Amino acid sequence: MTVIDLPPPPVHPFPVPPPVSPLPDAARARPSRISRRSRRGQRGITTAEYAVGTAAGAGLAGLLYKLLTGGFGDRMLRTLFEHVLGLLGVG
Repeated sequence: MTVIDLPPPPVHPFPVPPPVSPLPDAARARPSRISRRSRRGQRGITTAEYAVGTAAGAGLAGLLYKLLTGGFGDRMLRTLFEHVLGLLGVG
């Protein structure tokens, strides 16, 4: 077996300083158990907000469906199309 002698790695001509964090030591410290608990509690609020938004969207969709499939929706769409066609000079 042949052993290859490698030259030593080159020395950098200028010393490179270690990386410095822009945050103070307190901000880099590990979060306490209390702050982790409060963040964990916030996740449920976001889920609840999504649930309320989804329920509100479904309610609005149901209301629009009822309005547009009844006689009122038919008259409203017909009036809207007649108005647009009148503005364009077609109707």
